[in-house]
Amino acid sequence: MQSPGHVAEAAASFDDPLTTKEGWRRFVDHQPHPPALLDTDALAALSRNGRSAYDDARRDYHADLPMVNTPTIRQVVNTSRLLMQLNRRQFIARRGVIVSGASGTGKTTALTQLGRTHERHVRRRHPTDRYRLPVVYVTVPPAATPRMLAVELGRFFGLTFTARANITDIVNAVCTTATRTSVELVLVDEIHNISLATRTGAEVSDQLKYFAERLPTTFIYTGIDVEAQGLFAGTRGRQIAGRFTVIPTTPFAYGTTDQRDTWRALIATLEDALRLHAHTPGTLVALEEHLYQRSNGMIGSLSQLIRGAAILAIETGTEKITRDLLDLVPVDYAAERAAIAPRPRTKPVAPTASTSG
Repeated sequence: MQSPGHVAEAAASFDDPLTTKEGWRRFVDHQPHPPALLDTDALAALSRNGRSAYDDARRDYHADLPMVNTPTIRQVVNTSRLLMQLNRRQFIARRGVIVSGASGTGKTTALTQLGRTHERHVRRRHPTDRYRLPVVYVTVPPAATPRMLAVELGRFFGLTFTARANITDIVNAVCTTATRTSVELVLVDEIHNISLATRTGAEVSDQLKYFAERLPTTFIYTGIDVEAQGLFAGTRGRQIAGRFTVIPTTPFAYGTTDQRDTWRALIATLEDALRLHAHTPGTLVALEEHLYQRSNGMIGSLSQLIRGAAILAIETGTEKITRDLLDLVPVDYAAERAAIAPRPRTKPVAPTASTSG
């Protein structure tokens, strides 16, 4: 059994989640490279196995289509990095960010892209420092206790603890390791799993606050509709509200010309990334309204639709995305319900009778 202060240097495995330093490093290092499309002659010259490998590579690429830099991601990155600058000379009451919204609106994506952006920036400034861990990413476990949260933070570093290790020893080990590895940003996902209405939830909130006071870092939280979860209720909630900036994530709107332009630009960016032989550029943009209805404006659902249709286009040999192919791609239950919900009818306005004078 390793001691609490030992950082395991196990080789990274594809089983390592983002909540470990190995998984996080692999995520930060990963950069999808679009496969080159072969011309007709080169395609015809491929053997059966060669064509299978070629198609497999394109399917893998479309399953991991490059991330779109949405307005929410830009706001989270810009706001968080500004607060990090402000926190550098603060020893108490450091400021943070809470990203809050419905499921599927891009909260976790924005959180991880913030961490990835910051870590790449730090690596450029310290190219030879292999032991620096500028970003920590953890999720709040369901029914979390203060000890569980502290263990999760320790697990990111590779720390292991015996069942007899007390909370004080665990917290001290985590804080010592975080300081030695120059942690600057702590990303905490699934913050809605903390309920201030319960004693345990309040204790977990206090534990997070203690970590924020012990560590010279900036904390960024994400959660589902945290305002409605009571995170800002009571004395603890008011303290959180006084230290954190809330960035809401919402489905894309589609009512005004500007909103439609934004939605259209998002689709165009995803379409430009496709690697299909027979797809005509602009086809998806022409289906913008249908894509909005199918996805309900959710970035996660939109991404699933386009990525799934691209994979089907390769598997069926059509090599292009059509409306029929898009309709074969399943989306989440919330988007499906929104797509079949009846639209409110606008009552006709009765003509106003005119009178002659």
